[in-house]
Amino acid sequence: MCHLQLRTLLFVAWVLGYVAFLLSARRMWTGKYVRSPLVRSLFVNMVSESEAAATETQEWYRCSPDLLGESVQPLFIQSHLDSGTKAFLKRSVEKSSWMFTQLYHSLVSTVLSPMVSRTSINGFLGRGSMFVFSEEQFQQLLQIGTEWRAERLLDLGAGDGGVTEVMGAHFREVYATEVSLPMKWHLQRRNYKVLDIDEWQQTGFQYDVISCLNLLDRCDDPLHLLRDIKRSLVPNTGRLILAAVLPFQPYVEIGGQWQRPTEHLKIKGKTWEEQVTNLSNEVFRRVGFEVEAVTRLPYLCEGDMYNDYYVLDDAVFVLKASDSSEESAQ
Repeated sequence: MCHLQLRTLLFVAWVLGYVAFLLSARRMWTGKYVRSPLVRSLFVNMVSESEAAATETQEWYRCSPDLLGESVQPLFIQSHLDSGTKAFLKRSVEKSSWMFTQLYHSLVSTVLSPMVSRTSINGFLGRGSMFVFSEEQFQQLLQIGTEWRAERLLDLGAGDGGVTEVMGAHFREVYATEVSLPMKWHLQRRNYKVLDIDEWQQTGFQYDVISCLNLLDRCDDPLHLLRDIKRSLVPNTGRLILAAVLPFQPYVEIGGQWQRPTEHLKIKGKTWEEQVTNLSNEVFRRVGFEVEAVTRLPYLCEGDMYNDYYVLDDAVFVLKASDSSEESAQ
């Protein structure tokens, strides 16, 4: 009995010490000199951007078209910080300030991380939503209007469905795939038709648009995935929307651990523009895709008690099937 009480006291002491540490860390990370001037300005006034905010966001969308390959230059679309992106940032700032919620999230993540993938933990906690593009940016990429409608959308690796919702308004049927069981629950609650990762290629029908957003660098066999996507698109009119984090650093998550994929794509180039050109002219062409449009966007993720949000550089492509691939020509 005494042994059990001692263990209980030790556990309570550990929890209290852990909470105290997180609170002190939060105070350190959220000082007025640490918080991003962009986030502060957006949170205080979502209509007018300060000079500091404009300077910071400029890097999110910056591209030097003259550094792109000749075949890619005319396809680049310049994006900018818009109202949809601002709204996501505002929500992220608000959630980051929920102290007790963030403490709970941190404690649960610490306990579960040795056994459960980060994606599943986020799905269980209802946190870590992603943002790739707004409705306005999606329409600009596909060169469609607000009233445009098509039959079927398939979102591969859809997560909690936040980005799927941006696209889904334009389609009569929305399908999604996801490995994480908690994320599947989120997708089902949104009334999306969740398919198994080995099922979507064998449904007997094809898709008007397939989205593959920030999945290529987390896929064990990326070229095989691209070939399956090409076969699953409606001929001629079908389009693939593909987002890739650059610089390209492929890893796959297996049992909560990160490992190198079986098929390692080597993307040449040091700059964003060089890697975009290499992806366009080498990787996509190899499997029978050609670029129709490309833009640079921030890949945003909801933050935690340390940061209001996290951001990576994305290249977002609209791809269409070409008549032939380099593989079939050999």
